[in-house]
Amino acid sequence: MSGRGSRESRRRAVEEARRAEARRKRRVRWGVAVGAVVVVAAAGTGIGLAVSGGNGGDDGAGYLPLTTLGSLTAAPAPGTLGPEGVPIPSAPVLAGTSAATTGQTIDGISCETSEQTVFHIHTHLTIFVNGQPRQVPAAIGIPGAVAQQTKAGPFIDSGTCFYWLHTHAADGIIHIESPVERTYTLGEFFDEWGQPLGPGQAGPAKGKVTVIVNGKVFKGNPRDVPLGSHENLQLDVGTPRIAPETINWSNTGL
Repeated sequence: MSGRGSRESRRRAVEEARRAEARRKRRVRWGVAVGAVVVVAAAGTGIGLAVSGGNGGDDGAGYLPLTTLGSLTAAPAPGTLGPEGVPIPSAPVLAGTSAATTGQTIDGISCETSEQTVFHIHTHLTIFVNGQPRQVPAAIGIPGAVAQQTKAGPFIDSGTCFYWLHTHAADGIIHIESPVERTYTLGEFFDEWGQPLGPGQAGPAKGKVTVIVNGKVFKGNPRDVPLGSHENLQLDVGTPRIAPETINWSNTGL
């Protein structure tokens, strides 16, 4: 009995030592975090960006709060619903589809005779140039596109081939339909479109490009924005910047 009692006492002592060490480490981490906040406040910079992680309010994934943009202009009326149940802007296209996109591999993305569904998601893209809406045209990524006329407008249902990133209507819905599951980017979509994209230009429109993704501001090059499932992605070229538009994905069936 005395041997078992001795072992039990040692086990309890070891557990208590471990708990004490864990408490000490938590106090050290907390002290470091508080110290970092104090340093930022004392420097008098970055106050409007919140002080998480020491990188100016970055949430760890390369995004900043929408409030960092300051005052935003209200978005205009979104337009009438198109064949995918998504509004089509009453505006000119940013740029037409590219005659040079004929089925050749672009950025490692092939053009298949049928749509691929191993990886099948959708992203919505809205574009404003100096505060004015622009359409993302139908048939990006569908060479030789053939339109079917519906009650809600034309819908591209066939073509010579389908790139893994493409549009069926002028409603800004990017269809990602791929034989492999991977991350695709907005830059790859613009390459299929045959249009430039960077910090100072989107298609033919030049000016500072601000990217808003699901209500947060993307910090990096617009080309690097990942295309995620059911995202509301917006490009503002120039000023004024527009409050982000969103669509109700539950109404689309996508």
